Amino acid sequence: MNKQLLHISVVAMVLLAALVVSTTYWQSWAGADLANRKDNALQLVVQLQIDRGRILASNGRPLAWSLPEKKNGLTIYSRHYPSNGLFSQVVGYSTGADSQVGLEQSLNDYLTGANTNLSNTLSQELDRLGGQTVKGDTVNLTINPAAQALAMHDLAGRCGAVVALNPKTGAIYAMASSPTYNQNLIAQTGGYAKIGKIKGTCGDASALVDNATAGLYPPGSTFKLVTASAALDTGAYTPTSRFYDPGYCVEYGTKVYNSSSPDSPNAHETFGNVDFAQALEHSINAVFCKIGMHIGAGKILDYAKRYGFYSVPPLDTPPDESLPSGLYNKGKLYFPKNPDNGSVDPGRLAFGQERMLVTPLQMALVASTIADGGVEPQPYLVQSVQAPDGTNVEATAPHMLGRVIKPQTAAELNQMMQLVVQGGTGTNAQIPGVEVAGKTGTAELGPAYPNIYDAWFVCFAPANDPQVAVAVVVEKQPNGFGGSVSAPIAKDILENLLHK
Repeated sequence: MNKQLLHISVVAMVLLAALVVSTTYWQSWAGADLANRKDNALQLVVQLQIDRGRILASNGRPLAWSLPEKKNGLTIYSRHYPSNGLFSQVVGYSTGADSQVGLEQSLNDYLTGANTNLSNTLSQELDRLGGQTVKGDTVNLTINPAAQALAMHDLAGRCGAVVALNPKTGAIYAMASSPTYNQNLIAQTGGYAKIGKIKGTCGDASALVDNATAGLYPPGSTFKLVTASAALDTGAYTPTSRFYDPGYCVEYGTKVYNSSSPDSPNAHETFGNVDFAQALEHSINAVFCKIGMHIGAGKILDYAKRYGFYSVPPLDTPPDESLPSGLYNKGKLYFPKNPDNGSVDPGRLAFGQERMLVTPLQMALVASTIADGGVEPQPYLVQSVQAPDGTNVEATAPHMLGRVIKPQTAAELNQMMQLVVQGGTGTNAQIPGVEVAGKTGTAELGPAYPNIYDAWFVCFAPANDPQVAVAVVVEKQPNGFGGSVSAPIAKDILENLLHK
């Protein structure tokens, strides 16, 4: 009798194990394939019955959670976003099994409890079999709500973006994009169409695009940091190398002028005899034009690649929601086979024009690399993930992407960038008692936009022990110089995060 009971027990255990494994496979690991089948109503119902995990800011503030309601005898969960557009492009939205963007998409396995932590997955499947509600994991972000709110406030509805991160770890404190939208509209009738009509003050932006990671802008003079990296790192120049600036350089028989003065928009600046450090301090196009022609477009693009241009920066958000920085030709990323054969204008490339387009995240990483002694950090938004019982599922450890420039080069650039803020084009970023290293950018947008610029500022502080790096871009500003438009925004973010 005992033998028969033993055999029955063994068979029952085997069947139960097979059921658990089968259910786990189809609902967890094969879930992505099933979700792609638009007619799979069962999968949709299963997803809507999950108490999707919360997404929390760095201080524990909820950015997304699920609300239950009864429908036809079933408990169905819908997503709620309390911040009215403050974190929309980062967090994204979720409306069901096949409609997610942002972190809601890339972290879907965690948020639905279908992650690869075996013990947690088996526990969730037993809950399903027992008729209990499946609860997703809680995701803790690095985003600082106060800094994020300040960035959005300072953008004031203008198109653009702000990125702030820890240059030593890569933890992102703020990643603001404007225009923005209220995620709760997605679930409302006609809500998506309403969001599609949001174009921002620039008139052609999409609120659904994260300008911080997928907005492409000419970098203007902030790109001089890449050119200076190549010039110093290769030994072609030193900070004390001498130049004569007549107000322009001659390239292909044409004069390439310095930018106009913020005080005299119709007059081009002329500085005469200067050294390399002063050329960066006052953002002298003519000097950088000469440097570009000397070291060549190929060398500049080589250093751009070292910084991560021509690839999508690794981040927790979906890869298709980010774009690579680099030269673009007719809307497509372009790297010439031989950059020094005349296919690229080295003079204009050197000061961030030509066809160079960048994302704010990429420029924040350039500043972070210089701040961190020449080593580039990997950016991240997710600090940790916790199971419903409070146990840790995953925690992010800082990771470096590699050395980009020599420590000496980074130290020299640090000092040169401090001059920019102390007495150059970036004085509006000065903070009493804190040494700030920065670089302005005032990017021309072509003949169709006379005296209208994309205004940039990238920086880090404190310069002697960097804790925060920031990149700011504000689109299509009339007479919008980076030092007057974007530097004050960066200053606000630095002060907020440094508690000054």
